[in-house]
Amino acid sequence: KDKTIKVWDVINCQQLFTFKGHTDEVNSLISTPDGKHIVSGSKDKTIKVWNLEKRKEVFTLTGHEDSVNSVAITKDGKRLISASFDKTIKVWNLEKRKEVFTLTGHGDSVNSIVAIPNSNLVISASSDNTLKLWDLSQKEVIANFTGESGINCCAVAPDGLTIAAGEVSGKVHFLRLENSSGLGSECNG
Repeated sequence: KDKTIKVWDVINCQQLFTFKGHTDEVNSLISTPDGKHIVSGSKDKTIKVWNLEKRKEVFTLTGHEDSVNSVAITKDGKRLISASFDKTIKVWNLEKRKEVFTLTGHGDSVNSIVAIPNSNLVISASSDNTLKLWDLSQKEVIANFTGESGINCCAVAPDGLTIAAGEVSGKVHFLRLENSSGLGSECNG
């Protein structure tokens, strides 16, 4: 909430340096696959890319109309996906530093986004009680799961098929993608 990102040496339990640049709280962080950069999403409606070696901000992405709640990066490191309180998911080209397209379909805040390894699929969790599986190549939802309350978070297991989703109610759902030819038209829990 102090608008900063602190980088730590976890082996020696020492803070190395601090990134400053957001004007509101930082909600989400992810490292690029090469480990050279981190990407942050903030309540200030921006996404920032930071260079860890040079210890500075590289660029800022703008386009969301409200808080950026979660960020994810595809395994190849070329695309960034952001989830926002504005009910949208945006896909960005990191090399060109621009938005490629926006996904709409949630009826409330999108709280979490996860890229499924080795695919064009992402999972989003929303306060509208749904978990959605999106095919980025087709720009559409290919599977839905509805919980009893808002879904705050989601994660995918290393197998790329098992999903965990946490509800506001305290329930945790474990789902498995089926029909592996397209990696899923159903989420079964």
